[in-house]
Amino acid sequence: MTNESIKSKFSSEEWMEVMTGAGNASTAIVAASPSGVTGLVAEMGAIIKGVREEVSKQPRTPLLEAIAADLVAGPQGLQQDAQDRITSTEEVVQHSLESVRKALWLVDSKTSPDDAQSYRVMLRTVAQRVAGAAKEGGFLGMGGEQISAKEREVLAQLDELMGGQGEITRAATGEAQAPAAAPSPDGSGNAN
Repeated sequence: MTNESIKSKFSSEEWMEVMTGAGNASTAIVAASPSGVTGLVAEMGAIIKGVREEVSKQPRTPLLEAIAADLVAGPQGLQQDAQDRITSTEEVVQHSLESVRKALWLVDSKTSPDDAQSYRVMLRTVAQRVAGAAKEGGFLGMGGEQISAKEREVLAQLDELMGGQGEITRAATGEAQAPAAAPSPDGSGNAN
């Protein structure tokens, strides 16, 4: 499938939603816990590097191939809609998460399962990188935590949107996967 044939499945507005999915996932994390100028620069660098690396991985699905082509050439004729004035970081987070939800729905409904999975991997990877790009709550680089509670909350929301089981948050924070609960001795699942 060619770049143009995959893009032809989407209107220009829909393609913009898909193209900006990783940026919107990252924006939700950045807005959840602003890091100051130095942190913001690190987080923006993580977005750019993460997207570039994800769309450059081989083998690429047709969807990631089309995204990569538009990132290199610059999407022709695409403009983001003028948006209502957003007045708080909470609104930025919610608006960004809603945009990610739309992009995921579009990709799920108009592309192959392989494309949809690779798109989710890209969003997860970029979100994890952004969350870990700068320490939060420190002073002049001292103290603080690598991923703030607010960022972990947004990572969990992103994971829920993508139908995950906490993979984003665990991968970003280095937490081990919780062991599956052992069945009760009688097999009913009830504690005895």
